[in-house]
Amino acid sequence: MIKQDALWAMTAAAQAEAVRGGEISAVELVDSHLDRIAEVNPQVNAVTQLMAERARAAAAHADRRRAAGEDLGPLAGVPFTVKETTAVEGVPTTLGTPRFRDLVAAADAPPVARLRAAGAVPIGHSNMPTLVLAGMHTRSELFGDTANPWDRSRTPGGSSGGDGAAVATGMAALGLGNDSGGSVRIPASFCGVAGLKPTTGRFPADHRVLGPEDPGPASQLLVTDGPLARTVADLRLAYEALSGTDPRDPRAVPVPRYGEPLPGPIRVAVVADPGGHGVHPAVRAAVTAAADALRDAGYDVREVADVPRLDEALEAYGRITVTEFAPTWPAVRRLLGDGGDRFIRMAMEKTPPANAAELTGLMGTWLGIRRTWAEFLDEHPLLLGPVFTEPPVEPGLESRDEAGRERVVKGMRLCTVTSFVGVPAVAVPTGLADGLPSGVQVIGRAFREDLCLAAAQQIEDRLGVLTPISPRPAGEHGRSHPR
Repeated sequence: MIKQDALWAMTAAAQAEAVRGGEISAVELVDSHLDRIAEVNPQVNAVTQLMAERARAAAAHADRRRAAGEDLGPLAGVPFTVKETTAVEGVPTTLGTPRFRDLVAAADAPPVARLRAAGAVPIGHSNMPTLVLAGMHTRSELFGDTANPWDRSRTPGGSSGGDGAAVATGMAALGLGNDSGGSVRIPASFCGVAGLKPTTGRFPADHRVLGPEDPGPASQLLVTDGPLARTVADLRLAYEALSGTDPRDPRAVPVPRYGEPLPGPIRVAVVADPGGHGVHPAVRAAVTAAADALRDAGYDVREVADVPRLDEALEAYGRITVTEFAPTWPAVRRLLGDGGDRFIRMAMEKTPPANAAELTGLMGTWLGIRRTWAEFLDEHPLLLGPVFTEPPVEPGLESRDEAGRERVVKGMRLCTVTSFVGVPAVAVPTGLADGLPSGVQVIGRAFREDLCLAAAQQIEDRLGVLTPISPRPAGEHGRSHPR
């Protein structure tokens, strides 16, 4: 069982409050997390590059500032992990491939800088699939596999699986991942924590890791950085810190963090089986439980026939991304390691790149689908549905064969379409099913993350928090050990 007085087991909000109030020092808080990492990371392999001395130095600086009477910020001393895609000054940004093990970052990426400005302390990089392209399961050529702390025979999800496992087990209070089709929400759901995919343009970012050139339109518009946390309240603190503008990202929009209140009760559309492609009974039960929680909280909860233009959106998403990716594939493929190319290779064999005229038409289709979704969310300000339409699956299913790949792609379909249309979503746990975490996502109108967070809070208030947990030993079945 987890000790009740363990500093690492506290929420991020409680950790920051204790540091600001002088009840604990930031150094003590960081050391508590470093001890936890030493204890459990050998079992789950979520933290890849430990930044122990850097974290201690940042914490000591925070303690000196507090002693001088300075304001330490809303995340004072809170340790967070950073996905291997995202730059931390002075540390290699490896993307999980041996070729980039010495690619030392010259500066913090904008979201890392914003979390630092709020007082948080980066404590380590976190694992991911190689180049984020090797599949949904978190296994990198450089660092190996990350285990799901609830069950080693299940994947922690990805591509931000290292952050999901680290946050779930108390190695960090927050994780900083990114999401272009479920990469924050799926590991959050599979590991039993909360995760936020923001509206495109809500958080400033800079994904130019390998040089000065920006990526193409799909990469610019699909990838959003997003936080993971054990509670919705902690997710809200991270959201407030990450929102804003930055000259390094002209896409970031100066929109208020909180919009005007809507006349109540707020209408919530419920879709348990997007597109009618099938949903596991445990996942359907999670959606029903969350719908009941929102109904109890006073929301106007209504089942609707389906989400707009799902299959058309999935086809366009695949065609646009393959077209953008195809020219670099011969070089990228060599970096993925033995078998690491299977997931993308199967996608490219199934979906040929578009020519110039076809791509122009697809960009028009993309805008039309975004318009249709905006009209849908104008009628239903919130949408409740699954993160993944199955319980956590086995590691590497998506790269095993075409049937496995298709099963995973279908499972994440609501994540994919909501990334494609650029709207915000919060993944929140709903409980356990057969010893594994279950969860849902609350999707909202563009730039109304506040509505998603508020609804997710109501679900959490009624259905509870699952983590932190201690990892289950290999071969052990049944429930892990919650706090």
